[in-house]
Amino acid sequence: MEIKKKHGRINGGALENYKRTRFLYYKQTFACCQGLSLLNFFLYQSLQVQFLVPDIVYVITGLFLCYSGFLGNNQGEESILREPLLNGGTSISIVESDESKGEETVTPFSKAGFFSLLTFSWIGPLIAEGNKKTLDLGDVPQLDTSNSVVAVFPAFRNKLQCDCGGSNGVTTLKLVKALIFAFWAEILLTALFLLLDILASYVGPYLIDTFVQYLNGRREFKNEGYVLVMVFFLAKLVECLSLRQCSFRLQQVGFRIRAVMITMIYNKGLTLSCQSKQGHTTGEIINFMSVDAERIGDFIWYMHGPWMVIVQVTLALLILYKNVGLASVAAFFATIIVMLANVPLGKWEEKFQGKLMESKDKRMKATSEILRNMRILKLQGWEMKFLSKIVDLRKNETGWLKKYLYTSAMTTFFFWVAPTFVSVVTFGTCMLIGIPLESGKILSSLATFRILQQPIYLLPDLISMIVQTKVSLDRITSFLRLVDLQSDVIERLPKGSSDTAIEIVDGNFSWDLSSPNPTLKDINLRVCRGMRVAVCGTVGSGKSSLLSCMLGEVPKISGILKLCGTKAYVAQSPWIQSGKIEENILFGKEMDRERYERVLDACSLKKDLEVLSFGDQTVIGERGINLSGGQKQRIQIARALYQNADIYLFDDPFSAVDAHTGTHLFKECLLGLLGSKTVIYVTHQVEFLPAADLILVMKDGRITQAGKYNEILNSGTDFMELVGAHKKALSALNSVETGSLSEKLSIHEDSDNIGGTSEVVEKEENSGGQNGKAEEIDGPKGQLVQEEEREKGKVGLWVYWNYMRTAYGGALVPFILLSQILFQLLQIGSNYWMAWASPVSDDVKPAVRGSTLIIVYVALAVGSSFCVLSRAMLLVTAGYKTATILFNKMHLCVFRAPMSFFDATPSGRILNRASTDQSTIDTNIATQVGACAFQLIQLLGIIAVMSQVAWQVFIVFIPVAATCIWYQQYYIPSARELSRLAGVCKAPIIQHFSETISGSMTIRSFDQESRFRDTNMKLIDGYIRPKFSIAGAIEWLCFRLDMLSSVTFAFSLVFLISVPEGVIDPGLAGLTVTYGLNLNMILAWVIWNFCNMENIIISVERILQYTSIPSEPPLVIEENRPACSWPSHGQVDIQDLQVRYAPHMPLVLRGLTCTFLGGMKTGIVGRTGSGKSTLIQTLFRIVEPAAGQITIDGTNISSIGLHDLRSRLSIIPQDPTMFEGTVRSNLDPLEEYSDEQIWEALDKCQLGDEVRKKEGKLDSAVTENGENWSMGQRQLVCLGRVLLKKSKVLVLDEATASVDTATDNLIQQTLRQHFVDSTVITIAHRITSVLDSDMVLLLDHGLVEEYDTPTRLLENKSSSFAKLVAEYTVRSNSSLENVADT
Repeated sequence: MEIKKKHGRINGGALENYKRTRFLYYKQTFACCQGLSLLNFFLYQSLQVQFLVPDIVYVITGLFLCYSGFLGNNQGEESILREPLLNGGTSISIVESDESKGEETVTPFSKAGFFSLLTFSWIGPLIAEGNKKTLDLGDVPQLDTSNSVVAVFPAFRNKLQCDCGGSNGVTTLKLVKALIFAFWAEILLTALFLLLDILASYVGPYLIDTFVQYLNGRREFKNEGYVLVMVFFLAKLVECLSLRQCSFRLQQVGFRIRAVMITMIYNKGLTLSCQSKQGHTTGEIINFMSVDAERIGDFIWYMHGPWMVIVQVTLALLILYKNVGLASVAAFFATIIVMLANVPLGKWEEKFQGKLMESKDKRMKATSEILRNMRILKLQGWEMKFLSKIVDLRKNETGWLKKYLYTSAMTTFFFWVAPTFVSVVTFGTCMLIGIPLESGKILSSLATFRILQQPIYLLPDLISMIVQTKVSLDRITSFLRLVDLQSDVIERLPKGSSDTAIEIVDGNFSWDLSSPNPTLKDINLRVCRGMRVAVCGTVGSGKSSLLSCMLGEVPKISGILKLCGTKAYVAQSPWIQSGKIEENILFGKEMDRERYERVLDACSLKKDLEVLSFGDQTVIGERGINLSGGQKQRIQIARALYQNADIYLFDDPFSAVDAHTGTHLFKECLLGLLGSKTVIYVTHQVEFLPAADLILVMKDGRITQAGKYNEILNSGTDFMELVGAHKKALSALNSVETGSLSEKLSIHEDSDNIGGTSEVVEKEENSGGQNGKAEEIDGPKGQLVQEEEREKGKVGLWVYWNYMRTAYGGALVPFILLSQILFQLLQIGSNYWMAWASPVSDDVKPAVRGSTLIIVYVALAVGSSFCVLSRAMLLVTAGYKTATILFNKMHLCVFRAPMSFFDATPSGRILNRASTDQSTIDTNIATQVGACAFQLIQLLGIIAVMSQVAWQVFIVFIPVAATCIWYQQYYIPSARELSRLAGVCKAPIIQHFSETISGSMTIRSFDQESRFRDTNMKLIDGYIRPKFSIAGAIEWLCFRLDMLSSVTFAFSLVFLISVPEGVIDPGLAGLTVTYGLNLNMILAWVIWNFCNMENIIISVERILQYTSIPSEPPLVIEENRPACSWPSHGQVDIQDLQVRYAPHMPLVLRGLTCTFLGGMKTGIVGRTGSGKSTLIQTLFRIVEPAAGQITIDGTNISSIGLHDLRSRLSIIPQDPTMFEGTVRSNLDPLEEYSDEQIWEALDKCQLGDEVRKKEGKLDSAVTENGENWSMGQRQLVCLGRVLLKKSKVLVLDEATASVDTATDNLIQQTLRQHFVDSTVITIAHRITSVLDSDMVLLLDHGLVEEYDTPTRLLENKSSSFAKLVAEYTVRSNSSLENVADT
């Protein structure tokens, strides 16, 4: 309670300060207004009556401003942000926890009164808070119900389903109709505001001629001038109010549309069939969300464009008809010609935009895949090759980008010239048909052309946005039409209604329905409730597909599949969400502490959690990056156990854990906690088969044998092969136990090196242990995944400076500015010429002849056109070059970053920069920076014209300008931080979506789709929150600027009618009014553009952030390159090795010392999390040692380049990885080997026949992540890679975890045959994989526990290794004996 009161006081104080400041400021402004009235009174006492109107203007304005100062007392308490929800934060869990407190701080907009809505005072407290301190996410109020996607989406979805009948019937037209139906009320309201704005904006041009005639002495009635001023001023007020309301409401609709589109795409991603998913990768779908949905939301700005253009052109023509009669017909045709000429440009833009998006998709697809597999790329030394692949894709993209940008530049040029072209045609027609040109009519026409510029300027953007939006809608529609999972695959029976848990009758299933060869054929299976069913078979036989079919994931060709009860699934590749370990285990269920503890015990997770600094509150990195393979698998099993489902499907869960843990899991989980449940488990470990009530043997997609262990043992060859391979491995184990050793080992046995190892290790272990503990206690601890870094405070000038000088050192910037200055001078010159050279009325003699008037005007117009052309081309050139350079810099830095960067950085953050931020730099920022400079020059031009006629304008303009700058400075801190928060809040949406797509099968198997949909909607609302406040804040600023510029304009008008007749040339006075009409718009645009530039320049800031990532050590050190033959012997010496993953993390290896002799096979064993994989990563310098060193053949690996090291070592990693492409590109991405060598390697790794069966042979397609290959086959491809490389040092990181025992034996045999002289270091969970090693290293908690020959370790029955082997033997033999007894 104390905290809440304290925060209430702080925020209340901020609000009071804000109100006090605002009141004092407005009071002073009011005083100024009254002061000006008194000044006029004393200066012109004889004209007292005339000051009625200025007094009215000042009093109305002053009272309004004072009201704004007082506003807030009545509703202030409601809008106080009582309690910050957070101290910032970016992760999904943080956003979710923030949401849970929502109702307390709903946006004041929901309860704001009429005047508060009108003046945007409801956002004032947040801006005041941002002016006092750096805003955090907790300071930003929650969305009200009407703006939340949770409330908006159902109406949209229902309308779309009603129109389409299903996702397959979605068309672009139906999608647009559903969007309009869902938001028709808001769209209609914005249309009404916009119509008011347009009508008010044409009042000025309509009255200019009357005003000029009034100044020339033609008076229609008494006090006509003051009535004119009042009408001008009121029209400006209506224009200001309606435009601001329209703008804010449009943004509201944009947010809602963006939210429902992202939700729609997300929901579709959850239901996609496997085949559809192969056609659209995660990277592409991320583009649908981050680029296409954003673009459709942005189109809301242009939605009213088509009818608005027609209304504006019609009004303009009516005013022109009043001024120039029939010449307005020529103006109409000139406008039509201008608009029609845009058609070919629009078509080109559509084509280039479509191609640009296609190429962007391909790049994002590749980037997403590369980021997911960066570890394997670095291990293999391939990252620069894959960077060149991204650069090539970007070159293709920039080819289309260049065409698109230059087409846009031509469109811009064409339409900047268009109003001048229309005015030349109109005035030329007047000369030809003899219509007299008077200065008042010319100025009224020029003001009309200036407003007509808006629809004509809008038209290129409008057409471009229509084109882009149509492309985006088409892309999203085609995605929504993709085939979903078949909903009728499974016939679900009510829970408890049948004794049969799963039944398949005559089932034929295929991942690819167009393939003539089904994946699963003639499946007949009945599993009763409570049965344990084991599924075994060789690699690629269809085991995982059988489980998938039971989940309803594989399309059904024919047959019946019935399922009774809830299900839980454990995938072969662990799927872990980023977030806390506890959240991963609970997976949406309420905490039941007793059950939770039982599950942790059963999954052997308690010891692991004790080691982790934060226990089960440890935040897991993306894809479980900071956990070992075994830990990930056990967390996944724990998640399934905690669900308390009826049916459990395990896809080879014991492959990623060591033998001891595997036994424990099998006993405690399958036989213990799940003793009464229906369990179907795939396994390659034969020792787990006898416990099954039913064993299914798979081959080529068929169940070839089914029955109990003994029944099928002698009834067919397939099962005999598997069991035979297992028995062969056990006999090898027995032979080692009896002491038979290879000849090679006996030669080495007597050497001093090995003889003394045990003693050395013992000493090292003790000292290392002490050091390790000291390190661990003293060292700083922290989570691996930190909150996303965001800059705070003002965007540094260095960001702008870096951006502007990136292309050609900034050489083009002066020329761009010079072009704009010349353009502005020529524009003012041409208007000034027309006002000065034409007579005020038909009874005054013209200063020049009509032909001279037009010729000079045309010459000035042509000059200004060339300036616009050069400006547009130079700006595009500079922007394009800058975007290309920044892209290359960022990607080089990201690819050269150490692995710790990728461990701690979710790929969503990198993808966000590579897609959204890069898109902004490609197409928006150059235009935005240019617009700021151009409109500032335009504003200075207007002020120059106004002050040249009436310098007294400066009396008001200087304080007004100072006030505008004060307002901007007051607003900017909040807007800047809100924009940064919006950028930070977007990454969790992408990250959550990316995780959902990769784990969609697991999510569906737990029937958790609705929870994930809800989480997605919460994250979207979290992203829109700061965006909504940004929209309110910018309108708050623009409204106040509009009011101030309207006061300036009104003052200049009052001054013009107050001076005696004849003092000021009426034509030039009219020119002042013509320019003054645009003052409020230009001033607002200047401030808005500067603010918007600061908001979007954050994209540059974010990309520059990633151009300064600390790099890995050099790839090559020229002065210290190893010999071509290195390593010739392959001896690896490790001295006092200490390793931690990050400075704030505890030590993983704590003083490890040992030697791997050259040409010998060393097996590394140890419990999950003991540091086995960390040791290998240090050998490849994925992680740099905190202390100690590793030498290979006497060369310290830290002293040579990374590529020199990694290219000389080979590894078959723990997670088998394949990339999208072909079989050839997967085996030989660097293109170093011939086809013959590749075929030879394929044959050696038992894949030759499989590849020959495929139509494309070596060019057969491999889909994203190698999804069209089984896990075991992917592992064999990794074996093929090392067979091609033939390195002297080979590392197997649990390389045979995903294959059956028979295939494992084949792999071991292949390695023995082809790496006879190499140093082979093997991490294995199967004891049989390391028994024929020359040496065995046993690790425990990052220290060497035992290191000796297998024989010596087995002779010492008390050794940990001997106990491990004994346990494995007992488990395997007892399994077989139990069967023999039955």
